[in-house]
Amino acid sequence: MARWAPDTRERLRAAAVELFVERGFEATTVSDIVERAGVTRRTFFRHFADKREVFFSGDEIPRLAAAMIAAAPADSPPFDLAWTGLRTLAAGRFEPRRPEIVAARRLIELEPALRERDLQKQADLREVLTDGYRERGIDALRARIVAGVVVELLQAALEQWAADDTGTPLIDHLERVRAEMALVLDVGGPR
Repeated sequence: MARWAPDTRERLRAAAVELFVERGFEATTVSDIVERAGVTRRTFFRHFADKREVFFSGDEIPRLAAAMIAAAPADSPPFDLAWTGLRTLAAGRFEPRRPEIVAARRLIELEPALRERDLQKQADLREVLTDGYRERGIDALRARIVAGVVVELLQAALEQWAADDTGTPLIDHLERVRAEMALVLDVGGPR
């Protein structure tokens, strides 16, 4: 098999996830992954810094979020911007890769090192959203709150989606979590 085959990254990712499911994250080595994928260790390290990065490298969501916020009309409410982005990601990025993402989410839940990295990715997304909102002139506190709500909404929906064996689309889980958040946030405070 050619070292530079265009699907090498995805083959490595698929091999890693299969092995993590079969053997567990800790018991799987980079050597196991490259053997399963039919590539060299050097090829693995061209694509990933370590085996944790199989789940997290190439995550374009923060970059996409920053670009979407920057390109949106000036009068767009901050939550509406993010909501549109979440719906687009659900349909275009997550749903077509459901089996892979669900397997990855389940592994992340089981492995402390992966959970730690996942939390860092969530913090990175919150920061990108907050910065993007601030650049649009949104008050710092409001920007932080909206960014936090958006990231929590996405995470809660992803967790529900990963645990759902009925095949319900992610967009439906996003809608459900949004509705629950609206109920929780309607606590009778000042408007």
